[in-house]
Order: sequence, then structure tokens, then C-alpha cells
Amino acid sequence: MMMNKVAKTVVGFFLLTLLFVFSCQKKSEESVDTIIEGKATIYVDESILPIIEDEQAVFETQYNAKLQLVPKSENEVLNAMFNDTAAIAVLTRNLTKEELNAFQAKKINPKITPFATDAVALIRSKTSKDTLIELQDVIDFINGKSINSIKGLVFDNANSSTVRYLSDLVGIPVNNQKNVFSLKTNQEVIKYVAEHDGMIGVVGINWIFQPPLDLQESVDKVNVLGVKGTKAATFAFPTQDNLAQGKYPLARHLYFVNCQGYSGLGMGFASFLGGERGQRIILKSGLVPERVPSRKIMIRDKITKDKN
Repeated sequence: MMMNKVAKTVVGFFLLTLLFVFSCQKKSEESVDTIIEGKATIYVDESILPIIEDEQAVFETQYNAKLQLVPKSENEVLNAMFNDTAAIAVLTRNLTKEELNAFQAKKINPKITPFATDAVALIRSKTSKDTLIELQDVIDFINGKSINSIKGLVFDNANSSTVRYLSDLVGIPVNNQKNVFSLKTNQEVIKYVAEHDGMIGVVGINWIFQPPLDLQESVDKVNVLGVKGTKAATFAFPTQDNLAQGKYPLARHLYFVNCQGYSGLGMGFASFLGGERGQRIILKSGLVPERVPSRKIMIRDKITKDKN
């Protein structure tokens, strides 16, 4: 009788051990990703979310992969990376020397892939017929000078890349200045500016080129302004041609930052962004790809007429 109890105990323990090992193995297998399959989380600067969503949709269709995009402000994305919450991110600037040193101190060597040229766009309600603005006027307004054509500047987020971009340009923190306001997202900025005459919105141009369906009505109510640089003789709109030729004064590069440290989906998605198909998606979006995709031209010796 005693032996039966011991045998049952041993068998029960053995089964529990097998179940535990199988569970751990299954969990481990589910968490593993390769360059073309598995799951990965990518933190994305919110000002460029639409184009990354387009790239994600095609990448997931082509491969057995699932990418979870987490839109955040620039500061939030960087903090997540330094706190080891995020291993993959998309930014509107390269990492600084100090940031690279901080990663290397943690034995992390970020793989950085530039993949497109984007623009910080200035927008105004269509109730105003003025579609041009001088960058010097924006700088003067931030510095406290009264500019008749500007009632206020509206940014997406106090910690965003657009705030950092203008702050670097002006040389002072713009979000601490009079009549400079921050909301939460680019969508909120577009909606606000569409209904408030005289306010200038500062957004990523991709939100204008490819707005969500529920934002289209607000986009139709704003004008993207042509900007005259401080040393330019003419105004330039953030068109694809002007971005490619360096004529628009508020252009910026986009970067994919991969800190995974192994050949996972971060590497795969980076290769996709910089490859032929990913660059074509950039081109179609209205932004400027890092490398212009090739075009195949068919040359025929003879031209034949179709028979009716």
C-alpha cells in the first residue's frame, strides 16, 4: 500500500516536471524571432507614424511576422530605449555621441539605418488666404516679438521631435515661450488649427500626405505653408521634389535604430525599409527615399500592332 502511494507521488512529480519543461519550452519558442518571422515591438516617433504603419502592413503581408507599433513622443521613445523597455525604434534624428556612449557603456551597439527624408510642416486654417510664411518670422515670434500673421504656435507634444527640432533651430526651448502651445498628438494639432484662424500648427508632413480617414475632413480645412528660409531668396513648399533638392528649410532624416543585438525582426525590418520594396513605399508616400528605387524599362526591337 505504501509503495503504491510512493509510486503515485513519483509519477505525479514526473508529470508536473514534464508539464513545466514543456510550458517553458513553448514560451521560449514563442518569444524567439528571426529576421522574417515572429513578433517584435517597435517604438515609433508619433510624428511619422503613418509611413511606418504603411511599411508594417506590407512587411507583415510578405513575411510571417507581427510588428506591434507603439507611437510615443521622441523623449518617450529614447527613455524606453535607455531603460531597456524598447530594443527597436524609429526616430527623426540620429543618436548623439553622448547617447551612443551611453548605449556602449551598457555593451549595446545600436545598428542605425537612415531610410527617408521627412519634413516638419507648418499649417494654417484655410480661412486665411495666406499660404506663405518666413522662417525668420517664426523665430522672432518664438523669441517674443509680435508678428501680425501669427497668433500662436501649436505643437503636438512638449516632448516631441518637432519641439526639439524648432528648439534646436531657434536656440531656446520653444515650449516655454509665450503663445506657444502643446497638445498631445499630430491629429489634435491638425484638428485644432483647422478650427482656429491665425494659429500655426507644427506637424510631421506625413500626417498631411497620408491622414487616417477620420482626420481627412480636418486636413481638407488646412493649408500647408510655403516657407522661406533665413538665407533663401524664395519660398518652398514641403513637396517631394523640394525635399529631394534640399530647397525646403525644415527637412529632416528618418532613422531606424536596432538594439536587439541578434538577427531578429529588427534586422529584418531595417533591411526591408532600406530595400527596394520599402523604398518604393517611401516614394509613393510623398517622402523622399534614402535610395531612389530602380525602374525596369523594356526595350523592344519591333513595335507590333494589336490585332482587332
